[in-house]
Amino acid sequence: MPSTTAQELASAVIDSLAPHVTDVVLCPGSRNSPLALEVLSRSYLRVQVRIDERSAAFLALGISRVQRRPVVVIMTSGTAVANCIPAMTEAAYAHVPLIVLSADRPGHLVGTGASQTIAQIGIFGAVAPTVQVNSIAEVPAITAELQAGASQSPRHINVAFDTPLLGEELPGLHGENRQVSWPHRWVDHGTIAIDLSENTLVVAGDEAWEVEGLEDVPTIAEPTAPVPFRPVHPLAAEILLKEQVSAEGYVINTRPDHVVVVGHPTLHRGVISLITDRNIRLSVLSRTGTVTDPGRHADQVGTDVRVSGEQDTQWLKICAAASDLAAEGVRTVLEKQEHGFTGLHVAAAVADTLGTGDTVFAAASNPIRDLGVVGLPFDGVDVFSPRGTAGIDGSVSQAIGTALAVQARHPGEIRAPRTVALLGDLAFLHDIGGLLIGPDEPHPENLAIVVANDNGGGIFELLETGAPGLRPSFERAFGTPHDASIARLCAGYGVEHRVVDNLRDLIVALVEAVEVSGFIVIEARTGRDTRRALQRDLMSQVR
Repeated sequence: MPSTTAQELASAVIDSLAPHVTDVVLCPGSRNSPLALEVLSRSYLRVQVRIDERSAAFLALGISRVQRRPVVVIMTSGTAVANCIPAMTEAAYAHVPLIVLSADRPGHLVGTGASQTIAQIGIFGAVAPTVQVNSIAEVPAITAELQAGASQSPRHINVAFDTPLLGEELPGLHGENRQVSWPHRWVDHGTIAIDLSENTLVVAGDEAWEVEGLEDVPTIAEPTAPVPFRPVHPLAAEILLKEQVSAEGYVINTRPDHVVVVGHPTLHRGVISLITDRNIRLSVLSRTGTVTDPGRHADQVGTDVRVSGEQDTQWLKICAAASDLAAEGVRTVLEKQEHGFTGLHVAAAVADTLGTGDTVFAAASNPIRDLGVVGLPFDGVDVFSPRGTAGIDGSVSQAIGTALAVQARHPGEIRAPRTVALLGDLAFLHDIGGLLIGPDEPHPENLAIVVANDNGGGIFELLETGAPGLRPSFERAFGTPHDASIARLCAGYGVEHRVVDNLRDLIVALVEAVEVSGFIVIEARTGRDTRRALQRDLMSQVR
């Protein structure tokens, strides 16, 4: 019998994480049973149980993104660990401190063909190097890893447990509520100089922050960025890309001299064209190891700025006018009957029914882009989206994680603040298992998951794939219709469902969803056959 039991090792591991963690997502298994019983014995931990490690990791990712501190996901050995690779990859590129705590077989069994035994050390590669723990003597390596380097990165802790795994009695319930801390150690790229007498435009993406000195500069902000004082609509980038425009008999120079990127913008092609235009001076601000410079021509990279000069009043007017033209153009296009009921209409309904204190989770692909086009961000609404690698996987689980994290912020309130999630049908079906929440598990309250269901991949209608000459192969390779019954799937998971097929009924459903106990899926049945024409119409408003 080993001198230190598996349960004692598990207790020491959880003790090392306890100062920083309030939430754990637990998956059932044998090899991780010492960890399972240990976290359930800690009265100060909120534990969610999920049977699918992939969904569990994305649930933990959603909670961690909101809390901005680590959430631990625990699983047994073997492919259970490999199922966490997608979520860990998103966490790495989005700089979210997700922790995978995996149980492993002892080293003498690895490579022997023993059941449920794979090479778990290094399984996440450069995304998250493994901290290997074989004994209590090695547990301090966990603390050292958490204290090293930038704080906003995922970690993999792999603990080898030998038999016997469990004693004859449960660990006693113990622990007191305590303040957790997670220091934000950012990467410092130094200070750069910005001359505001140049026509300067800020582009703020995911992971952006309010940069002292740039508060008053016209800003194209993606939905997950802070709300700017001088917002510029993303479609206005099409106007600002021009050298000059004619207006009322005057020729106006509209092109910025200097673009300053803050964070990680990725959404709009016109905006990316501004960033990659080598005739425009580019500065990039980052607080992580990621420097968003797809054109590889940044003149300077920093974290802080030192500003000089004053902004030209004419430049401020140009940016405001271009923004107003784009915003008004979007609403004009949405009112046209020939476009029918599309995903962009769904995003507009979501945006128009939001209120101060609400939270939004937007899936990748069309949902987050559409929200940017119809007007987000705006004051009082927090927006979260998987922009690290921009995948649609794990969207349902992340939406639920977002709602649970919001709920945890308001433990004393009868009704949690509202969370609205906007997903496309492919994102929803890709993670349909995320709806599976056991009867004994905490359920999200006041969450409406809005699914814009156009029976396939509407985003591809807008890309090169939707070109007329490629249409014969479009449906099979890109449109990918599924004909799935979202109503029956929701019924199978015991989730309330409502279907609408027009803008008015969607708005009514969103308003009424606030009264639903638990959470609801609102399926908005849309069309995608007009999306390409709608996009051309949008572009015609700014060209």
